[in-house]
Amino acid sequence: MTRNMGYALLAGLAAIVVLVSTAIFIGVGGKDESLDAMSPSGRNPAAPASSGKWVGTWGAPAVAAEPKTRDGFADTSIRNVVHTSVGGTGARIELSNLYGNRPLTITHATLALAAAPSNPTAASGSMRRLSFGNKRSVTIPAGEAVTSDAVRLNVPHAADLLVTTYSPTPSGPVTYHPYARQTSYVAEGDRASEAAGSAFTQQSPYWRYLTGVDVWSAETEGAVAVMGDSITDGITSSPGANRRWTDFLAERLRNERGAPRYSVLNGGISGNRVLVNGSKFSPNNGPSGISRLERDVLSRTGVKAVVIEMGLNDIIKIPRQRDPERIIEGLRKLEREARARGLRVVGSTLTPFGGHRGYRPRLESVRQQVNEAIRSGKVYEHVVDFDAALRDPANPRRLRPAYDSGDHLHPSDNGYRAMAEALELKQLKGSTPAKL
Repeated sequence: MTRNMGYALLAGLAAIVVLVSTAIFIGVGGKDESLDAMSPSGRNPAAPASSGKWVGTWGAPAVAAEPKTRDGFADTSIRNVVHTSVGGTGARIELSNLYGNRPLTITHATLALAAAPSNPTAASGSMRRLSFGNKRSVTIPAGEAVTSDAVRLNVPHAADLLVTTYSPTPSGPVTYHPYARQTSYVAEGDRASEAAGSAFTQQSPYWRYLTGVDVWSAETEGAVAVMGDSITDGITSSPGANRRWTDFLAERLRNERGAPRYSVLNGGISGNRVLVNGSKFSPNNGPSGISRLERDVLSRTGVKAVVIEMGLNDIIKIPRQRDPERIIEGLRKLEREARARGLRVVGSTLTPFGGHRGYRPRLESVRQQVNEAIRSGKVYEHVVDFDAALRDPANPRRLRPAYDSGDHLHPSDNGYRAMAEALELKQLKGSTPAKL
């Protein structure tokens, strides 16, 4: 009798452990009916709770309201194509209605692996329907964002994902990221669960509504979030090829021996400035770096380190900032706020722009003064010298010809690779005690 009672007690305790572990995993991203069914390799569905963590694998800031979308995309499916930096065994997404002026209702949302790069067709068996708080439909208030429940899906490193949303009704201006350098797709009607991409005949150069994808990973320890402008946004990188400098950095972190096991989250907005918000004449420049740091960098999932690549637009764009001390102080503020959260911060020098239509000798003087302060350690504790990596030795005010996209401001694919190679990966390791 005593032995039987002991067996019963052990069985009961084991059942409690499984229930608690399952609750931990579900509690992170919400319950979805596919979670238990998609347990990888036949393992207990509770296993990820004790062997992994959530980390962002892809991100793109919400930039503005897409022009000419006053009524949104009613009765339309939007299939965003995004590229992972790391993989995992589960996933969840973030949708944003930040720039909407009325509620956005999504009645059908799915996540799948792409059958081929930049292709709207889903890989066989990979389609997952998403839920939000255990409901298939979600209404996102104007100015808000929502995170989906988790689904089981084996997400590879460096793979294209398809995130499809369907909205049946007019929803107001669409929150979007305009310079995706990636083709996404649109179809009429509710096509969210269709694996075939044949209905998605309309191509789009934007990411709409989608601002983040997280994965559940037992391998990745955290994320590097990059705060930047068009150079980080990769505005001149080859479309659909994932050759932004952040993509090359992700490749290094995946492949180099001894590298931190980090994902990379791109927080670049083309035209973005440290000090000044985009105006009604330039809404796609986004809010200033100072005002968006929390939203686009510090609050992203699993962030351990921050790289800041900003300041050149403050000099070039009208109204031009001719006082280097103001730019320097703005960059210091970004660094202080990130360090106050216990994050490792690496700041970059400002890159050459000689030959660009916005070049003026007096503006070059401002850039040089900002760079002098950065190199001397007066702005950041850790520095990556993108200026030195990209400049032409024969004419340091200009980009090296092999690294110039042709506009004398933005790098080519080779230039973006040189930027990623200039960053010492060991600078991303460690943390800074949070200031209380």
